Amino acid sequence: MATHLITGAGSGIGAAVARRLHDRGDELVLLARDAGRAKELAGHFPGARTLVADLADPDRISKSLGMQPMPDHLDSLLHIAGVVDLGPVAELRPRTWHQQLNANLISPAELTRLFLPHLRAARGHVLFVNSGAGLNAHAEWGAYAASKHGLKALADSLRQEEHAGGVRVTSVYPGRTASPMQAKVHSQEGREYDPAKYIDPESVATTIVMALDLPRDAEVNDLTVRPGR
Repeated sequence: MATHLITGAGSGIGAAVARRLHDRGDELVLLARDAGRAKELAGHFPGARTLVADLADPDRISKSLGMQPMPDHLDSLLHIAGVVDLGPVAELRPRTWHQQLNANLISPAELTRLFLPHLRAARGHVLFVNSGAGLNAHAEWGAYAASKHGLKALADSLRQEEHAGGVRVTSVYPGRTASPMQAKVHSQEGREYDPAKYIDPESVATTIVMALDLPRDAEVNDLTVRPGR
């Protein structure tokens, strides 16, 4: 029975992954932005532990976690939470850049730093849910794509640094996935949202669990998932 720390378990891909792992009896440690959200997550996943830290404020993550009981053992750290805010570079203010860089890049780096001792001891797995925008940037996606390109660099560097010690590092690049984030994107784009046109979060969850369960003689470094219709 493995222990997984998951960000973004409240909706979309994160919720689908958490359900898969919870249903098969794995131990979950779910990161929440505040105590109210932690209570909600604990209700959705009975028996799961919760930790409170706000990914919007990476400078305070270490202090926040330092005041809470930490897991003794950790087999995987799953970075699934993310935020998006579209707009042309000519109009994006520093606050918008900071919001996306903090939540999508700097906080995952800080969480990884804090939990690396656990992951090294377990010869564990760090998995980053990136985005197609982490490979190709399009108009009005500049800030989000920059955060996701940075996340790719973080994963690639971490993989080379930790490979010899047995820590596996995977980046998953989903295309547009039916989720609350996708609904927000469509609203910002001024388009009608039809979730049936996009990847089901459960399909992305299947690829993530596959990467986690792969035998130790192999590892998935980069995995791209695109809509099949």
